[in-house]
Amino acid sequence: MLDTRPLLIATDFPHISRQPLETLQVNLGYKCNLSCTHCHVNAGPKRTEIMDLETVDSVLEFIENWPVTTLDLTGGAPEMNPHFKYLVEKATASGIKIIDRCNLTILGEPGFEDLPDFLADQGVTITASLPCYMEQNVEKQRGKNVYWESVAALKTLNKLGYGTDSRLELNLVYNPDGLNLPPNQQSLEQDYKHNLQTEHGITFNNLYTITNMPISRFGAMLLAKGLYQEYMEILKGSYSEANLATVMCKSLLSVDYRGFVYDCDFNQMLKMPLVWKGMPKTRLRDLVGQDLQDNPIMVGEHCFGCTAGQGSSCGGSLSE
Repeated sequence: MLDTRPLLIATDFPHISRQPLETLQVNLGYKCNLSCTHCHVNAGPKRTEIMDLETVDSVLEFIENWPVTTLDLTGGAPEMNPHFKYLVEKATASGIKIIDRCNLTILGEPGFEDLPDFLADQGVTITASLPCYMEQNVEKQRGKNVYWESVAALKTLNKLGYGTDSRLELNLVYNPDGLNLPPNQQSLEQDYKHNLQTEHGITFNNLYTITNMPISRFGAMLLAKGLYQEYMEILKGSYSEANLATVMCKSLLSVDYRGFVYDCDFNQMLKMPLVWKGMPKTRLRDLVGQDLQDNPIMVGEHCFGCTAGQGSSCGGSLSE
């Protein structure tokens, strides 16, 4: 697969530093039941990288000793990690907010049918990928039958109280197709809510719009089609300095399946580790009790994806 990494390292993106840590985002592995075209992780059914129990325990040790407010679980499909339920149960007992970044279709896979009830019982927030409310667009990005499997999963979640019970938050994620930046998040959320309610009786809390990053599978597509330079010009031409104040890497720490730490999930995929005390790589367990505030953040050309237009983060746009 073509790799954009050599094109992204050298950059004139502004220098930024860390603020107080709020979110620990943990990638439980790159194995997934889907292979989406926009996936920056290059996840899929054939990936074998999975976080082991020892590393899961180091995550639990960290959140017990650091006042983070949110544990954000991602993948691949994080639920495919055999220690997923163990981690969720232990973390829930600590009182921390837990987010499961779910692709929805996993909830209908054989062996995972009990997941919706488990997530509801644990009060886990579900942030689910649904790159469009129209069948054709979803299947173009994510594969055949994914739209209807996602609709079925959303209906199951609604029956359990997700999207209606204040204790059970259900958010959807939109990724644009092609070279486009996301449209206005608030307007698109209203379109999603109207369409999904009218067509399927589905309700949810929030829609998050996320810009596609020029890395991994999406980056390889750009290179293969000769569109990389054009896309970077779009990102850099839409740069908004105001978004620098709230980019997610300032308050988030990303952990890979081996326990190494990065400033964000995108840096994780680009093998750009957190800079800490001159070490080439740092494990999460080495940061217990350490203060990361004001630590410099590793930046590259891909960072223009987070600051373009309305801005982009794992929690959606940064400005309206």
